[in-house]
Amino acid sequence: MKREIAEITTEFIQLDQLLKWLGITETGGQARFLVDEGRVTVNGVVVYERRKKIVPGDLVCVDAQEYLVVKQISDAGL
Repeated sequence: MKREIAEITTEFIQLDQLLKWLGITETGGQARFLVDEGRVTVNGVVVYERRKKIVPGDLVCVDAQEYLVVKQISDAGL
């Protein structure tokens, strides 16, 4: 299983928004379908809450593809 890094710039992101942002789904309806079908886990637990808050450090897995969510480091001031 390949693990990718998903950088976010906020303190959290809702699961359905993350799925769209990563390009896994194109719409919120598609994201809801994935979640309702039990195809998404967060930190190893199946999640049925599409608006679950995902924070840096969470590991989101969709159909055997892992995404480690990290906070994007600002390069301002460097």
